[in-house]
Amino acid sequence: MLNNFPLWPEQASTLAAHVDALYIFLLIVTGMMALLVFVLIIFFAARYRHRPGVRAEQIEGSNALEIVWSTIPFLIFMVIFAWGAVVYFKERTPPADATEVYVVAKQWMWKVEHAEGQREINELHVPVGRDVKLIMTSQDVIHSFYIPAFRIKQDVLPGRYTVEWFRATKPGVYHLFCAEYCGTQHSGMVGSIIVQEPAQYEAWMNGGSTGPLSATGEKIFAELGCATCHRTDTQGRGPNLQGVFGKPVQLEDGRTVTADENYLRECILDPGAKRVKGFQPIMPTFQGLVTEEQVNALVAYIKSISLSKPADGARTNAGLAAPDDSDRIDAGAKIQAQAQSNAQPKRSQVQ
Repeated sequence: MLNNFPLWPEQASTLAAHVDALYIFLLIVTGMMALLVFVLIIFFAARYRHRPGVRAEQIEGSNALEIVWSTIPFLIFMVIFAWGAVVYFKERTPPADATEVYVVAKQWMWKVEHAEGQREINELHVPVGRDVKLIMTSQDVIHSFYIPAFRIKQDVLPGRYTVEWFRATKPGVYHLFCAEYCGTQHSGMVGSIIVQEPAQYEAWMNGGSTGPLSATGEKIFAELGCATCHRTDTQGRGPNLQGVFGKPVQLEDGRTVTADENYLRECILDPGAKRVKGFQPIMPTFQGLVTEEQVNALVAYIKSISLSKPADGARTNAGLAAPDDSDRIDAGAKIQAQAQSNAQPKRSQVQ
């Protein structure tokens, strides 16, 4: 009978127990405080009730009592803060070797693409016991990727990447919800997280793949003419992109930023937003010319070549813009025209 009315959702990830323990602690503390308040109200109402012929006496404050009722709640709040901070940083720090999966939210579905190339709609297959990092963006409005059994929830925003990670602890099929109202069919934006044993997962991965996501990105990189400028030698019009991911980049305004997924994405869609020192912003924007899936593929490709060693003497600034060269200004217009002719038909294929 109790199985039909579980007190807690099923725990199916390494984070679930930590979140539940903190939540139970909060329930116990608030419950005990509420009980204490009610008990004191009843006691004081009875002890200091009005009695005929008895005059009320003035009671002076007690410094010791005030110190006690200020110190104890403060210590309890500090425990909650420290415990919550530990859980938060654990939840927000994906392991470096986590398997990466790209997620695109769209009214009203979840589009998933694995690094190995498999694509899914409203489903996500993962192996048990392996860290999985989700790199997510929205194609339209704000969504929220929520897996109750894993105790994780992350807003998915248009125009940028957000990240969450998990490690599933037992096989099964778990509910996936959108936890942010996103339109008239918000309640129907659901899916499944399918956790499999490693052997079953490998068998699933070996079927129906169109090739690694980075290989798709390399093809798009060539079709859009990016390889013309971003060469691996000193003759390139743009910087060498090998080894740039995860490295600091110095901007023209003096700031230093890290070349992460969001930086690469912004350089593709709005190359003039963060101008790299030593380069002029003549690269055209690809906003509206490439789909979210194509941006994901390009980012995956640039990340994949970051393991390669740059050629000697090559310029490796991570900006996707060409250097100052007056006789090459027309290159931007040529690349944009090529992007429009190549990327436009692919948009319908990906969708």
